[in-house]
Amino acid sequence: MSAHRVLVLNGPNLNLLGKRQPEIYGTETLDDVEAECRRVAEELGLTLEFRQSNAEHELIGWLHSARETVAGIVINPAAFSHTSVAIMDALAACPCPIIEVHISNIHRREAFRHHSYVSQVASGVICGCGTQGYALALFRLAALLEKATP
Repeated sequence: MSAHRVLVLNGPNLNLLGKRQPEIYGTETLDDVEAECRRVAEELGLTLEFRQSNAEHELIGWLHSARETVAGIVINPAAFSHTSVAIMDALAACPCPIIEVHISNIHRREAFRHHSYVSQVASGVICGCGTQGYALALFRLAALLEKATP
């Protein structure tokens, strides 16, 4: 497999992973998630860029930059999933496959979490698999990229 560059983008409050609501999100930190993503990416021959922001405009700026520099995107938009048409629009402008990840099963939570704007532009959605969802997303993204490579 050729080395495809992948952006893993994390939205608001994920910097508190492992500390905030561990009964829902678990005890792993975002640093733990990044380390596992890097391990899986290396196994799959992917080059990884891993970022987190609590600011919607910063996530949008990174997505705009990614349009011409990455082969695929894994995004956990967190609460912006349910509120941000702007992030959906920025993702829609990206020509690459997009996998949306949620650590918890958003469909078993409050009703307002059942809808995701991001899902409307995602190639796939993984939710309720804990932080393992990130690795699953990378495996799926690698498969999509391999299939698209002549």
